[in-house]
Amino acid sequence: MAVYKMTPTKANLIKSKSALQFSKKGYELLDKKRTVLIKEMMSLIEKGVKVQEEIQKNFEEAYRALQYANITMGVNEVEELSMSLKKEEGFDILLKSVMGVEIPYIKYEKESISPEYGLLKTNPAFDEAVLKFISIRYLVYDFAQIENSIYKLAMEIKKTQKRTNALEKIQMPRYEREIKYIQEVLEEKEREDFFRLKKVKKKKK
Repeated sequence: MAVYKMTPTKANLIKSKSALQFSKKGYELLDKKRTVLIKEMMSLIEKGVKVQEEIQKNFEEAYRALQYANITMGVNEVEELSMSLKKEEGFDILLKSVMGVEIPYIKYEKESISPEYGLLKTNPAFDEAVLKFISIRYLVYDFAQIENSIYKLAMEIKKTQKRTNALEKIQMPRYEREIKYIQEVLEEKEREDFFRLKKVKKKKK
């Protein structure tokens, strides 16, 4: 049998009922938060799979074009021209909030592609390879953003799950037991007072 340290008074009964209501509201809010986070994460997972497939497809096409350019232009010529290409493009890593969880958002602008090499020295295969690898760069930005967001959401879902479990399996049952215990003690006391009062009345008569 549970041992209760709380004194069974009406004030403590009100206090326990209030704590139970507060815990129930907290559980409802956390449950809604968990649902929204899971929905957001599943959406990102679906999007991530599509981006990953697109990256794979573009890589295959880019390498095929690069191999053909190596054969038709020569490896040394392709390597020399590749050195003249712009290596990076500016981007900013920002944060956006999803139910209080800050997830990264990579902001970038797709610049118009202008060749930085003489067109007379290249062929369509080289140009296709360049365009494909540039498109992969943007896809990698998107995939990195999605992957990091999924990780952060998963960690928050895990944390929220622990809190909902604590409320559902520990806090709320504890308050319910306290309320039941206090009510039973108070009801027993009322019955004793009633019988005591009844006896006093009989004696007076």
